[in-house]
Amino acid sequence: MKKLIGIILLAFPLLVLSQTKAELIKQVKDNPTTVESLKTIQRVGGYYPEYKELRALYNGLDKAVRKSKEGKAFDYYLKRLENSSVGKKAPGITQLTPEGEPFSLTDLRGTYVLIDFWAAWCPDCRRENPSLVKTYAEFKDKNFEILGVSFDRKLEDWVKAIKDDKLTWKHISDLQSWQNAAGTLYGVRSIPQNILVDPAGIIIARNLHGEALNEKLRELLH
Repeated sequence: MKKLIGIILLAFPLLVLSQTKAELIKQVKDNPTTVESLKTIQRVGGYYPEYKELRALYNGLDKAVRKSKEGKAFDYYLKRLENSSVGKKAPGITQLTPEGEPFSLTDLRGTYVLIDFWAAWCPDCRRENPSLVKTYAEFKDKNFEILGVSFDRKLEDWVKAIKDDKLTWKHISDLQSWQNAAGTLYGVRSIPQNILVDPAGIIIARNLHGEALNEKLRELLH
């Protein structure tokens, strides 16, 4: 199952381009009795899934689909997505730094924190890193931090990417690739994704990138 999820995720960009969101939603509603509709719901969410939208589609499926092994797994994913939505308290994360030391999200309590889910092997993540470096340079002395959570499996690749891309903020990982425990906890099934947490540990935004992220931080840290 885990291997299958990884394959689906890798193929995801091609799937998104093949159908519009409206077409995908119609496909789900027209096929409530098939397990394949679970994959279609995932595609409806795209890179930036909205919990309420996906939950409504899931609830519209036949009971037999929802009670299937795949249906229960998708329900678990939706619950994780709900628990990490805007307004919720950010679920706790503790993983190891590249140096092998445990580091927790709570270690940054009292600051605004961008939890950045990424990987050395992810082209879109690497393309976004220069923008994130500029953001960090602008706001790092204004009560703002970044916590990089890597979906890498190889320590050496992870460390090299941090060095090559000049990512000077805190980094953690469990080196489990798509099965990263923090990614599962936050309902992350595609990267790059990020979560913005306020000093009290409450999620205030999800998936802000580039200038949209900068504008939000200027608003918060003026």
